[in-house]
Amino acid sequence: MRSSDRNSGDGRKPRSAGGTGGTGGGAKRGSKDGPKRKGTPRPEERRYDVGDTGQSGANKPGGVARPKPSTKPTGNRGRKPVPARPRELDAQIEERNRARHDKPKVNLPKTFPGAEQEGERLQKVLARAGMGSRRACEELIEQHRVEVNGKIVIEQGLRVTDQDEVRVDGLTVATQSYLFFALNKPAGVVSTMEDPDGRQCLGDYVTNRETRLFHVGRLDTETEGIILLTNHGELAHRLTHPRYGVKKTYLAAIQGPLPRDLGKRLKDGIELEDGYARADHFRIVQNTGKNYLVEVTLHEGRKHIVRRMLSEAGFPVDKLVRTSFGPIPLGDQKSGWLRRLTNTEVGMLMREVEL
Repeated sequence: MRSSDRNSGDGRKPRSAGGTGGTGGGAKRGSKDGPKRKGTPRPEERRYDVGDTGQSGANKPGGVARPKPSTKPTGNRGRKPVPARPRELDAQIEERNRARHDKPKVNLPKTFPGAEQEGERLQKVLARAGMGSRRACEELIEQHRVEVNGKIVIEQGLRVTDQDEVRVDGLTVATQSYLFFALNKPAGVVSTMEDPDGRQCLGDYVTNRETRLFHVGRLDTETEGIILLTNHGELAHRLTHPRYGVKKTYLAAIQGPLPRDLGKRLKDGIELEDGYARADHFRIVQNTGKNYLVEVTLHEGRKHIVRRMLSEAGFPVDKLVRTSFGPIPLGDQKSGWLRRLTNTEVGMLMREVEL
């Protein structure tokens, strides 16, 4: 027993049965009997006591201080209840928000912040009407060639609206986005924008236009020549109204011989089933044997008026071409071709009907 005690014993105290007071069979580190260690204890020497002994880790040997739980309320805990808003107040707030968001946005000019300007600058209107570039239109204003509502413009920057009357060299300028075209209608084309029977019509020549156009007056299906297309309703109405007496000129191919008094008879009036029809002008353009090419000018627009007049006089028409509509001539425009009228031509048309 003594030999075994000598071999197994190393001078250390034996473990207690309950295992209390010792750590791994050795003396307590940091106790009175053991050597003192300075600084932070090693990880293996730390103790993390978890229990309800009432002693924190900082007061225990080798322990580490643990933060105390906060006693302040988190989130909405501990707050006083907020009283609900009255329904009247909620209704007022909602109405105010709707009024703010539903308010229409006003685009103010950049050059005049805070003030809404009406109309458009005169030089821009003239440029859009085809009078040239803006710089060229400014030169027209500087030369005192532009009138607005009957007064000559003497300075730049004037703004105009669609209700203002703008003239350049005495000719009215279309201030709105109006379109004016002249078509040389071929024979066989119906003078309508749409044809329910599927025949070729005037609408086939302007299918790529975004704005709806309509024709000014009519031409017989077998009659060729100039016909105007536009979206200016008032101008179209006046051009076809008998009150304004816009003249149309036709070339007719007939068979002779012709009496010398044919022109006088046409000017005096030919009696038709719907009343007398009178020509404003008549002349013989060409004569080859019995073939005659005559020119007839009149301001009436009744159906088949030229054909009926010449037929009643004893000379049926073989071919008929309208060569001018008011101040707009057909010229050398080819059959089936559509061209846009110049601003000068539009001004002459408007002057013709007092626009």
